[in-house]
Amino acid sequence: PIGQVDPRIFGGFLEHMGRAVYEGVYDPKSAHADAEGFRKDVLAALEPLSMTVMRYPGGNFVSGYHWEDGVGPRESRPTVRELAWQTIEPNQFGTDEFISLSRKMGWTPMLAVNLGTGSPEEAQNWVEYCNGEVGTRYADRRAANGSPEPHGVKLWCLGNEMDGPWQLGQVPAEQYALRAEQAGKLMKGLDPSIELVACGSCGVYLPTYMEWDRVVLEYLGDLADYVSLHRYVDNRADDTADFLAVTNAIDRQIEQMDAACRFVQAKRRSYKRPYLCFDEWNVWYRTFSREGMDVDGEFPRHVIEEVYNLEDALVAAGFLNSFIRHADCVKIANIAQLVNVIAPILTRGDELLIQSIYHVFEMFSKRREGVALRPAVQGPVYQGSLNGEVHYLDCSAILDGNRLQVFASNRSQDEEMDLSIEVADRSIASPQSAELLTGPDAKAANSFEAPDVVRSERFEGFEVRGGKARLSLPPLSVLAATLELES
Repeated sequence: PIGQVDPRIFGGFLEHMGRAVYEGVYDPKSAHADAEGFRKDVLAALEPLSMTVMRYPGGNFVSGYHWEDGVGPRESRPTVRELAWQTIEPNQFGTDEFISLSRKMGWTPMLAVNLGTGSPEEAQNWVEYCNGEVGTRYADRRAANGSPEPHGVKLWCLGNEMDGPWQLGQVPAEQYALRAEQAGKLMKGLDPSIELVACGSCGVYLPTYMEWDRVVLEYLGDLADYVSLHRYVDNRADDTADFLAVTNAIDRQIEQMDAACRFVQAKRRSYKRPYLCFDEWNVWYRTFSREGMDVDGEFPRHVIEEVYNLEDALVAAGFLNSFIRHADCVKIANIAQLVNVIAPILTRGDELLIQSIYHVFEMFSKRREGVALRPAVQGPVYQGSLNGEVHYLDCSAILDGNRLQVFASNRSQDEEMDLSIEVADRSIASPQSAELLTGPDAKAANSFEAPDVVRSERFEGFEVRGGKARLSLPPLSVLAATLELES
């Protein structure tokens, strides 16, 4: 056993960026809009993903966002220049709309405060607006806006990517730590039950990596319940084998950040350790350029609308496998993002498209209950050009009573994999359910014209004999299976 799988690793991220909010989850002009302006078709498509926690409103956006602009009567909310993504923000979707959407979808809300251009007091006031009982200024404002009962937001991020040169209000680690401590004390002073996520270094490629994290965690001490880490991966080299081996880099980043947390805990001689919040992860590279993102009157901007293929789906499975294999330290994770912007779902007018990575997330998410088991893999390996040696098999497993959840990817591009699954001290009795995702080739992708090129299908190719399960995995495939164990 590694540890209990925290269901919050199956979280999402909704940022005011491109068409994630407007023309994404919120589009009052759409034929699919409900009474609140939410797109019913988008919400229906998101339902099977069973996302647990939703991070909002950013992202880079939050470092210039002032939450009071997004509450109150819509007709009196200001339209402002938005500098993170160089567009216009009408503030028609804000805190109360997000909370309403979260309740509708069963999401745990996770809010990020502005520590770029905002103040600690502004963060405190937002906590009061969301969590305070009526009788004080900001709680009364919430009640006047239609929510007399507190929103009860328990997860709060202390800024976003504050060591990134692109970030509004970027500061050195010492200055960020001071801002975060001031804000955190005020926020927890108002509501001691909330949990805080400190900004970790936002990129392994930055010179601040690890040293930033040490400085911040040492200064914040027990105020930090979690520390964030972000990772976007790419196949710019068009090297499928090495791209699929990127799980090595994901594992390494998690283990390095956890080592920093444990080091600081030991140095401080504290009983409390911060856990990891992997609150931005995905494949992102085809639409990475900021070219064309200057303000030109288009709203909302059509930017960063990545189209995902089969190899991207295997990499998404690799992220989820890594989170499960590190269940002892990774407690929250958020795929970035939800709709249109580097997302599992795309919209085009009133149409909707399900992307390859959507199916992988669904296959894993519905099998998330239980204790992660440490997999011991025996089988062939290969050498990635940059990411090093990996097994052709990428996998993870979760034990839930007498049910074994198994996740397995065949990274080979041209050979089937004969796979045998064995539990060290139990016998497998029978398969209960399984899905397999694959496609015609690594670059195969869904489109509005051909929406089912890459999708999951029911899998029944198990043979159970002698307490072991045997099957054959096609090249470039992902399996998610539920197996019944003997009592």
